[in-house]
Amino acid sequence: MLLVLVLTAITLVTLDARGDGGGLLENVRGRAHDVSAPVQDATHSVLRPVGDFFTGVLHYGDVKRENARLRDQLAAVRGQQDQAAAAQRELQLLLDQQHLAFVGQIPTVAAEVVDASSSNFELSVQVNRGTDNGVAVGMPVVGSAGLVGRVVEVSARRATVLLLTDPTFSVGVRLTTTGDTAVASGAGRDTPMRVDLVDPKVKIAKGDIVVTSGLQLERFPKDIPVGTIRSAKVTPGALQQTVTLDPAVDLGRLEFVQILQWSPQG
Repeated sequence: MLLVLVLTAITLVTLDARGDGGGLLENVRGRAHDVSAPVQDATHSVLRPVGDFFTGVLHYGDVKRENARLRDQLAAVRGQQDQAAAAQRELQLLLDQQHLAFVGQIPTVAAEVVDASSSNFELSVQVNRGTDNGVAVGMPVVGSAGLVGRVVEVSARRATVLLLTDPTFSVGVRLTTTGDTAVASGAGRDTPMRVDLVDPKVKIAKGDIVVTSGLQLERFPKDIPVGTIRSAKVTPGALQQTVTLDPAVDLGRLEFVQILQWSPQG
């Protein structure tokens, strides 16, 4: 095919050189162009990938650098999007804790959970607020859904919050359906709280809401949601019901809390 193209090209050059644009030579030259055109097109189609290949080899380094630059730019854009989404999520969490109905007019200090206790003997979290922000030992701590715990240790910029599921934690509660009071106590990690001092005659149903009682000398203001009844069982001859409670707040996903600047005397 290459030989035919070469001979055809020589013939055309000869005819072009000797022709004057008309007559027999012009017709021969035109027919020669018509005959060679399909062959030229086919050859061009076959050889184009080869040319592209060598062009790509020559510019491979530039293409590689450009791809790396584009990947870096894409990663940067994705990182910015992730940061924006995280910031929006944190903002929403903070907004969810503003103007909590059960807090009323009690002053609050917003805090972020910065560490969780790894001890099996104490269930607590560390928050990034302390005495510099008006936080003191004994202050109640709440989340958007209800009671979280209370402050048990405090420094200038940190505070330790004992969670209500800790075995040493207890709080006076009231059953919203009947008005009866009782005491809710922590029973450990991933374990429902225990509710004591519930008279066997009191009617309790699964899902009933339990709030802080706020009785005299209590550590917490009244009507803060504590949780919902998981189970209630009356044993014949027992002096109280066997009642369990699920906390209102998901303690395993704490990120932000509100510390109530409140004391039983104030």
